[in-house]
Amino acid sequence: MPYCVTAGAYGGAVRGMLLAYKERGRHGLARPLGAVLAGAVAEIAPERGRPLLLVPVPSTAAARRERFGDHMARLATHAVRRLRAAGWEASVAQPLRAEARPDSASLDASARRVAAENSLRIRQSRIGVPARRNTMRSTLVVVDDIVTTGATLASAASRLEEANMQVAGAAVIAATRLRKTVPQPPAGRASRRVPGHSRHAGGSPNEG
Repeated sequence: MPYCVTAGAYGGAVRGMLLAYKERGRHGLARPLGAVLAGAVAEIAPERGRPLLLVPVPSTAAARRERFGDHMARLATHAVRRLRAAGWEASVAQPLRAEARPDSASLDASARRVAAENSLRIRQSRIGVPARRNTMRSTLVVVDDIVTTGATLASAASRLEEANMQVAGAAVIAATRLRKTVPQPPAGRASRRVPGHSRHAGGSPNEG
């Protein structure tokens, strides 16, 4: 499980916004939610002079149909715009694809971990030699909306590292309260924030 930063707890207004965005087609909320995600990413990013690469956790084909597109790819795009406006050299890459998986709400932590490990795959066509070289020069951050057990983020990081793509950390919008331990940042890592956003919590792993 990579070091993870979350913008806050999954509850209240944040929960309402995420549900409206994902389940009710309120795509106009992608911009403010993307700005919140950018704040979490900025905690992991180094100085602005180094390229920053966001890799969103992918949606399954069924989820993309239900939600009229990949909701995390959309959020990552808005986060990149916010980061660029604040001076980061940020971009989005989508080297991961998601196979069909059971509804995580019905699974315990162990079953979520197995489902996550079995669902994520590398898109070989997206990570040729030039792509690998670019990720080696960049700070790669996996991004997702909600973190619960950490299974999805751990699986995403594992798949990327199997493809020789070094993951610096993960950033999410909100965390549930299932996790009680907080991974600590690697020694010497500096915090950087997007103007207008404050840090609420150091995160943990994910749900998906």
